[in-house]
Amino acid sequence: MNLRKKLLINSLIIGLIIFTIVQAQEKKIKREELPPAVEKTVASESQGAQIRGFSTEVEKGKRLYEAELIVNGHGKDISIDEQGNVVEVEEEVALGSLPAEVKEGLMKAAGRGTITKVESLTKRDKLVAYEAVVKTGAKRHEIQVGPNGKKLTHPE
Repeated sequence: MNLRKKLLINSLIIGLIIFTIVQAQEKKIKREELPPAVEKTVASESQGAQIRGFSTEVEKGKRLYEAELIVNGHGKDISIDEQGNVVEVEEEVALGSLPAEVKEGLMKAAGRGTITKVESLTKRDKLVAYEAVVKTGAKRHEIQVGPNGKKLTHPE
């Protein structure tokens, strides 16, 4: 294979990788850009909440819309599919309000790090995990445990 063909193939591969990364990135949008079915769900789910903003992204080939809310002083993010179905809810919860086994599981997974934020993850109306942001020195990372406080076999 000559050099020109190799360069062309490498350029195409790099272009495809960049395109894939850009496709997966979240894009901020305005409420008026929401499809009607998504708007209807947002209207019902955001009653009594402060709306912080909206975004959209393509995840596993499907377009999702996210509404960022403040409910009773804590964050709540709702992911909605194009048909208006709630796919996932991430809701901030106080570490002290968690069941003992969940709190213990998160503390164990955090190790020497400090838990700075905890969210419950609900998919299709079922609690699937708790996720925490852990700060260790200057670094931050996320950990997850199941509703029973045990380590998950795969991230949610």
